[in-house]
Amino acid sequence: MNDVERQLVETIKASTEIMFHNFYVTLITCNMDYILCDMPIWKHCYHTLHSCDKWFINPMKYEEPDFHEEGLDSLDYMGNKALSKEELLVYFERVKSKIFAYLDGLNDVNLYENPEGYKHNRLECMIGQMRHFYCHLGNINATTIIEENKWPRVVGMSGLEQGLDKNNLYEE
Repeated sequence: MNDVERQLVETIKASTEIMFHNFYVTLITCNMDYILCDMPIWKHCYHTLHSCDKWFINPMKYEEPDFHEEGLDSLDYMGNKALSKEELLVYFERVKSKIFAYLDGLNDVNLYENPEGYKHNRLECMIGQMRHFYCHLGNINATTIIEENKWPRVVGMSGLEQGLDKNNLYEE
């Protein structure tokens, strides 16, 4: 594949890198026990990551993570299982690696193709997950703002040029 065949994929990859960086900051700064809409924040974090894991690539060919139990990804789930920040960070890294490996195997033409057995094309899956991801990221960050009176740093497109600093967690 030459660069012309991957120009759109590389653009998506850059936006995805920023998206994951922003969620890393969210995971590090949030209080996992804070209750939002009758659910602890860890549930919102897992829901966000699980959705991206499942829907970014192909929801029809998806295997649940080994720690998953029925309904754990649902914000309506009322089971007893809880995930720690450490478990979520490990899952975060796994999802991130999986998605980047997927993007590395695509070219621009692939973006217009439907994943096997699914009605939407790859680009629709990716953009849909980015919208979903950022919606939840904003909700989770709002709880940190309420509790800490500090804004978790959310990097935009210039973040790649300036470098993504994992130690710069809050807006100044």
